[in-house]
Amino acid sequence: MNAVNTSGKRKTAVARAVVKEGTGKVTINKTPIEIYSPELARLKIEEPIGIAGPKAKEVDISVNVNGGGVMGQAAAIRTAIARGLVDFFKDEDLETAYRAYDRTLVINDDRRKLPKKPLGHGARAKKQKSYR
Repeated sequence: MNAVNTSGKRKTAVARAVVKEGTGKVTINKTPIEIYSPELARLKIEEPIGIAGPKAKEVDISVNVNGGGVMGQAAAIRTAIARGLVDFFKDEDLETAYRAYDRTLVINDDRRKLPKKPLGHGARAKKQKSYR
């Protein structure tokens, strides 16, 4: 049986996807995608499946994800699913469709939080001066 392992990352979230021949079932941490919540994250995850169209009905996708927050995990999951579908079908047209829709579907988002600096509350914020 043919199976493909892929991964996706966003901030500190890491998703690992297994794509194999099947009937179109998608599970995230052993939970069916139909009942995955919140709904906004589920819609984001379903984007690569919708772009793939009928091809996505030919495979089962199982995703394990940990780390990060809800939306970071959703972005990592969609990258892992998109890469898995491209690798499984070895389809250059599908990859170009993903890149045209959103580059982060096939490439990990490398943006990170800036480190906190001295004399401030965060990376850019500074304490206010009152003598001007």
